[in-house]
Amino acid sequence: MNWVEIKVKTTTEAIEAVSNIFYEAGVAGVVIEDPKIYLRPSDNEDWDYVEVPEDLDFEMVQVTGYLAEDSSLAERTQVIRERIRQLPSFGIDIGKGEVAIATISEADWGETWKKYYKPTHIGKNIVIKPSWEEYKAKTPDEIVIELDPGMAFGTGTHESTVLCLEILENYMKRDFTVIDVGCGSGILSIACGKLGAKKVLAIDKDETAVKVATDNMKRNNLGNSVKVVKGDKLHGVDFKADIIVANIIADVIIDITKDVGLYLKDGGVFISSGIIKDRKLSVIEAMERNGLDLIQQFEKGEWVALVSAQAPICS
Repeated sequence: MNWVEIKVKTTTEAIEAVSNIFYEAGVAGVVIEDPKIYLRPSDNEDWDYVEVPEDLDFEMVQVTGYLAEDSSLAERTQVIRERIRQLPSFGIDIGKGEVAIATISEADWGETWKKYYKPTHIGKNIVIKPSWEEYKAKTPDEIVIELDPGMAFGTGTHESTVLCLEILENYMKRDFTVIDVGCGSGILSIACGKLGAKKVLAIDKDETAVKVATDNMKRNNLGNSVKVVKGDKLHGVDFKADIIVANIIADVIIDITKDVGLYLKDGGVFISSGIIKDRKLSVIEAMERNGLDLIQQFEKGEWVALVSAQAPICS
């Protein structure tokens, strides 16, 4: 199957809006290339040796998504172009706003980016290992997640995903139940399973993501504890969880806050990420309207992750 690669040159301010346009057009996930990462402090011991390109434009972000080449492709790409063109009318600075479209085979796409994807250490003990890379755990405590994100993305290297993994490592307890909304490649569900979750429901509305996540569960021998289903948000869920995690975008998180309380156990937490800093207050306000109290907030670069719980009922 061939895929169409859509690249949008824009601004940090427009990342979420462009990403949302992609998701609504059926893109399973987006790749965000923000050169401002070179301006941020890093814990990487090799950071001093990173070569920064001389002609790098720190004001230009590139957002990339992929669509399957099918009969609806022309219509969907036209909708993407038109909606991006309209963003300035909503007060959003899109910068250049250039949209470039190219056809690429799945095999070529996979081989192109695989060479840049290496084992990554996250948090205290989590290691994300690409399925095609060799890696041997350095300590008995290391939790190695074997992953092939395929066309569902979710490599674990994006700042919003790193935030979620670090938070899960602190909040997960053995025999917890978890709901992962918008699971993508399944990376967060796999982490929960390897951190001791008894039951994990991984939900995604994209068929490609469901297939990729299912394959990744098998790679990590989690078929018995993690179930991957095609679904929309929390619709159809029939149990309450100790943790609900959603690494999506602010608009979707705002939408599901009205339902989160129905599916959280007493003392359970809602971990939400994929939120641009500029949208943080909007998400917090939605949580408060729907009976959720903010417990903690974390930031990496331009991204925010929030931990909330049901507010106590006052008599």
